[in-house]
Amino acid sequence: MNNSILLPPEWTPQSGVMITWPHEETDWAYMLDEAVACFKDLAREISKRERLLVVCKDEVAVRQALGDVMNDNITFRVMETNDTWARDHGPITVFVEGKPTLYDFQFNGWGLKFASNFDNQITRKLYGADTFSSKVGYANLLHYVLEGGSIESDGEGTLMTTAECLLSKNRNEHLQKEEVEEFLKSIFGLERILWLNHGYLAGDDTDSHVDTLARFCDAKTIAYVKCDDPSDEHYEALKAMEDELKSFKDAEGNPYRLVALPMAEKRYEDDFRLPATYANFLIMNGAVLMPTYRSERDAEAIAALQSAFPDREVVGVDCSALIHQHGSLHCVTMQMPEGVLAD
Repeated sequence: MNNSILLPPEWTPQSGVMITWPHEETDWAYMLDEAVACFKDLAREISKRERLLVVCKDEVAVRQALGDVMNDNITFRVMETNDTWARDHGPITVFVEGKPTLYDFQFNGWGLKFASNFDNQITRKLYGADTFSSKVGYANLLHYVLEGGSIESDGEGTLMTTAECLLSKNRNEHLQKEEVEEFLKSIFGLERILWLNHGYLAGDDTDSHVDTLARFCDAKTIAYVKCDDPSDEHYEALKAMEDELKSFKDAEGNPYRLVALPMAEKRYEDDFRLPATYANFLIMNGAVLMPTYRSERDAEAIAALQSAFPDREVVGVDCSALIHQHGSLHCVTMQMPEGVLAD
């Protein structure tokens, strides 16, 4: 472990959250109004608690869409974008000898599935546009493909991820698992990596990002998706994932406290199942934003998540629109720790 590097957990105090706004030249075109309405709700909840950084193609149009949500806590940066998944094309912040440093990995559309030529440039363009504090460093890691949604940090030297994603084709397939581990440990200052070999969501384009399945809530607690319906296609894989989680030990050698989140109610588009998940929540200063899906299970999920975050308000945000492009709330956001965003 490199003790001079820290990959902070999501509950670290934040300076703000980044989102990338949908527009008519993205895959949202056929349902743009619904997508914009969801992003407006997100902007409202984020900007009332901390700074919101909006990456967008047209600032005037976004200001008009925000309407009464507009406030002094919202900052805009205008640039071309392919899509809206800030979790995966945004910067990953580490602390190097205490100094905030932005890691700029290659984003290649989840293994060359989708165009990403504009999104892959966003982090370095933001860095060159006085978006961040002058004390923030930048590290070009564009030789390595990595998305923020594929990793979870406990802030104490443990990373949780999925083998399905990090060892997939068209990312870093020239590397063996041991080489991937060595690289991640070196750049993130890790002691160990917890690999999930099971678990998936139908309709997911990311090759099983861990943020759709299992999440650190603190260094000793993991919230995860649990399927209780043996007739559901996910039952066996998610049961196997649950068994893996039960076998994991925290940094002190004790079993994790596991908080089961309900399997989201089935949602479809053109007979294809959409990857709705309650695990795709965002931890913020004093709050947790959790995706909801206009379902009776929403309240059950909020109650379960509240038990994992007794000191934070759990706020539901309707993300029914987002799952039509196969992501949810955490996927469209990227938090920035204190000291990162410019004042």
